[in-house]
Amino acid sequence: MPRQAGAFFLVARVLQNRAGGRARVSQPAQRLAAIVSDSLGGQANEHAIAVESRLAPCEVRVTATYLKRASKTSASESATARQVVVEMLAEIDRNGEAAVKAYAGKLDGWTGDIVMSLADIERRTRDIPESVKQDIEFASARVRSFALAQRESIAEFSVEIHPGLVAGQRLIPVNVAGCYVPTGRYAHIASAYMSIATAKAAGVPTVIACSTPYRGEGIHPHVLYAMHVAGADVIMTLGGVQAIAAMANGLFSGRPADIIVGPGNKFVAEAKRMLFGRVGIDVFAGPSEIAVIADESADADLVATDLVGQTEHGHESPAWLFTTSRPLAERVISRVPALVDALPATARDAAGAAWRDYGEVILCDSREEMAEVSDRHAAEHLEVHAGDLDWWLARLTCYGSLFLGEETTVAFGDKASGPNHILPTQRAARYSGGLSVHKFLKTVTWQRMTREASRDVAQVTARISRLEGMEAHARTADERLAKYFSDRQFDRGDPVRG
Repeated sequence: MPRQAGAFFLVARVLQNRAGGRARVSQPAQRLAAIVSDSLGGQANEHAIAVESRLAPCEVRVTATYLKRASKTSASESATARQVVVEMLAEIDRNGEAAVKAYAGKLDGWTGDIVMSLADIERRTRDIPESVKQDIEFASARVRSFALAQRESIAEFSVEIHPGLVAGQRLIPVNVAGCYVPTGRYAHIASAYMSIATAKAAGVPTVIACSTPYRGEGIHPHVLYAMHVAGADVIMTLGGVQAIAAMANGLFSGRPADIIVGPGNKFVAEAKRMLFGRVGIDVFAGPSEIAVIADESADADLVATDLVGQTEHGHESPAWLFTTSRPLAERVISRVPALVDALPATARDAAGAAWRDYGEVILCDSREEMAEVSDRHAAEHLEVHAGDLDWWLARLTCYGSLFLGEETTVAFGDKASGPNHILPTQRAARYSGGLSVHKFLKTVTWQRMTREASRDVAQVTARISRLEGMEAHARTADERLAKYFSDRQFDRGDPVRG
């Protein structure tokens, strides 16, 4: 087995022995650790299998044993970016558009116009082959169709919840959405329609989209065409922190964004984090992630290919395999280095680093354990290469997007199948979903009532307010009772003293 197998973290499943309070390591985990130890010339022996003993009497917990620990973490990378972003946002707050233009020139080599005219868009996209345009239109239409179905899945309503008291729900799109489309190592065509088409499906009146100048020139023609087809109202040639700040502050457009969405590097992610509150955001995004659940029926070559397929995103992109099959784990471990080596230089550099530093294989005893381990990781993208797909769909609870069966793959969702690819990372899938029409909609409520309904609600409101010590609240109820029913006496609670 190649020495690159050391790129993986091997995690042993540790169970609490409930009868005697002892812990044991599953036999499959011991065997796989021994295999990789041999392949690394015995290096695995330096890391004994660790057992976490802080377990409740009847609690089962997963405990990891790392053959090689990552030298960097998402937290350390965020800390590195934070100071840079703080300084850039402060400078843009002070000097506005002039500061944005200065950063565009310094960081991206761009000194041209920021806002693109329709003539600019036409000129820059006119030489795109028709077949490319058709592919972009096909993919954009799939995303728009799925987003429209999401929109139709929720509705406004009104209901009489007490005689004379009618309350309701409205779904109001934000007025201005800012959509960021990254173009760094790759030209992310799909990110354009993932954000812009979804915002338009939600009914957002104004969508402002930004993308980085590609290799010192304007926006990549294919990305630009995707932005235009998806329905962007304003397109700006801006990337990085300066783009996020420009959209948040309404620079160049005169329309500050209510929400900013879209993936980006650690600096873009940090800028969105810092501006959250002044504007809404989609997710706190980190490096792209993939996890694969695979049983003995899985095709190891496909599993390995899919893991490598996501690591090309960047040097910090985790790739995890959860399996009950030792032979499958061995095969995947042996296949990955060759797949990485066969990539073009840019992808090979990113995938090799990600696999070396963030690759992980977890051997489990059962499918229930695989599900538990998967939910704990809460991966951005989760593939299931296993039998009984309906069981997995019902059982799994924490993921950004789920890909059931070998016939689909993360790349399909990333590019063309329809569901959104802007998804939660770094375990945020425990409490959040990805980008959808719902992110662009405000679910707001309203109510109206007759005087008779006001009488009933006012009495309860006054009493509860006074129990809480909130006399001013109580008096807003008192005044209505006095105005509408001056000839009646009501129990309004004891006035607050002091």
